Amino acid sequence: MSEVATCVDLQLRTCSDAAYNHTAFPTPLQHRSREVVEASSEYILLSVLHQLLEGQCNPDLRLLGCAVLAPRCEGGRVRRPCRHVCEGLREACQPAFDAIDMAWPYFLDCHRYFKREDEGCYDPLEKLRGGLEADEALPSGLPPTFIRFSHHSYAQMARVLRRTAARCAHVARTYSIGRSFDGRDLLVIEFSSRPGQHELMEPEVKLIGNIHGNEVAGREMLIYLTQYLCSEYLLGNPRIQRLLNTTRIHLLPSMNPDGYEVAAAEGAGYNGWTSGRQNAQNLDLNRNFPDLTSEYYQLAGTRGVRSDHIPIPEHYWWGKVAPETKAIMKWMQTIPFVLSASLHGGDLVVSYPFDFSKHPQEEKMFSPTPDEKMFKLLSRAYAEVHPMMMDRSENRCGGNFLKRGSIINGADWYSFTGGMSDFNYLHTNCFEITVELGCVKFPPEEALYTIWQHNKESLLNFVETVHRGIKGVVTDKYGKPVKNARILVKGIRHDITTAPDGDYWRLLPPGTHIVIAQAPGYARVIKKVIIPARMKRAGRVDFILQPLGVGPKNFLPGLRRTGPHDPLGGASPLGEGMEPNPDPLQARRQPSAGGSKPWWWSYFTSLSSHRPRWLLKY
Repeated sequence: MSEVATCVDLQLRTCSDAAYNHTAFPTPLQHRSREVVEASSEYILLSVLHQLLEGQCNPDLRLLGCAVLAPRCEGGRVRRPCRHVCEGLREACQPAFDAIDMAWPYFLDCHRYFKREDEGCYDPLEKLRGGLEADEALPSGLPPTFIRFSHHSYAQMARVLRRTAARCAHVARTYSIGRSFDGRDLLVIEFSSRPGQHELMEPEVKLIGNIHGNEVAGREMLIYLTQYLCSEYLLGNPRIQRLLNTTRIHLLPSMNPDGYEVAAAEGAGYNGWTSGRQNAQNLDLNRNFPDLTSEYYQLAGTRGVRSDHIPIPEHYWWGKVAPETKAIMKWMQTIPFVLSASLHGGDLVVSYPFDFSKHPQEEKMFSPTPDEKMFKLLSRAYAEVHPMMMDRSENRCGGNFLKRGSIINGADWYSFTGGMSDFNYLHTNCFEITVELGCVKFPPEEALYTIWQHNKESLLNFVETVHRGIKGVVTDKYGKPVKNARILVKGIRHDITTAPDGDYWRLLPPGTHIVIAQAPGYARVIKKVIIPARMKRAGRVDFILQPLGVGPKNFLPGLRRTGPHDPLGGASPLGEGMEPNPDPLQARRQPSAGGSKPWWWSYFTSLSSHRPRWLLKY
């Protein structure tokens, strides 16, 4: 039952965005006034959790803590927060506390300060989810297939994604890959014949929009594509049904929802060239990924050394890593993506890796990957069915790329480090291109339908190219899948690896290829593969590996690295048999042998006379 109390205005700044306006004293922690709460170490912790956890679990944990420090009061009664919400957050956020060597706060004890649903609890995160669950009715008389070609706020985007997933529940679902720095879910909608599951030999594709918050056309194109795929599937469009039944497609309309809010506040036609480009930490997300390209150029000159699946260097984690960047990297470790596109604005062209010049001082220098032919094929798949990219006028937007076929090697356009496309190629199996959708970064609403008409076929054609090349399963002689086996193609110094189920996909241009499968402890198998020029479906090429006898392991030489500690919590991209190095921040995060306190301890003791020993693990 609720507890009788005198309700007073909630005046705590750190809790100003809670889902209620009144609280009561004394609190469950026996704080008897607002001043006592504000002076407490518990309140100070809530106010700095954002920085301590580098944006993780924000603002969820702060709102959860506010529900205890400033309990909800309605109609003269105090309401307690729900236990299941607390338990869910503890499971998700405990690793973030462990990473900074901090104990779980005692006042977030899920059994002591929280109640069960049958005891009349409330969800303290309801405002965070507010407006996202409610359906937005379409104007009367319009069919459910109607697409509103307008700009979408964050709440409107989330509603469209969830409504679409509900309409096509048997082939779609929504999920979050993490939170932005300001706490917005990075929402993905997935289309597949079995949503939520990786199916054997079904390739995985991702399309990402709005990495720069003020480049909004990609965000809207993916919102429209979401509705189009669902409607056309239900209407029985054979092309869309075939695509969704053979491909697992993940659409992330907005990687930078915080930056979008800054840009949208200025609006179309008033937005500056850079307003809202960065995330809420003022970081350019397409310069925030690990620079593996520099390391690649060093490795590429050494024979017998692997230059693919390069681990994230330890020093990367010493800098500022945006939660959005971290979410994308963790996503890429979770799902064996084969193909990807990042949608931008500011020009009209398709660019492909490498984005960083092989001579760092050169601002423009052709810098191809070993898969140059395939990247050109992927880029043309988008550009050659885009009417404006194929327009013969040199005076149009993107006209300076006309003689190149509206595609360009990224570093040959302009060189930069920390880009997402280079990282995809060098850290995982995924091939990613960058699509610039037009010269206006924040187009007026009346232009959106035309932009959709120009890009719809290009988006579909590009996704369908994931079925080029070969695919198959690598097993041992007993039929057991061999994960992390390497698939090599002679003449292309870039290997891909098998997924946990032993399946693989190797994007390849037409022609004759010598393909090799190998794994530690097995003899390698070599096959000759011919891919016809007009082949639109991946050829099936399976490998059965025979175990080696006693003696030296007979597999091709490759660089054996010890992978660094993985703050993303995923498996090393190089697979098993690797000894992790210590946490790169261990010296800062762990107490010394002499028993000194963690690095954050002095901050709390300088701000308050109360020493929060309950935060110490030791």
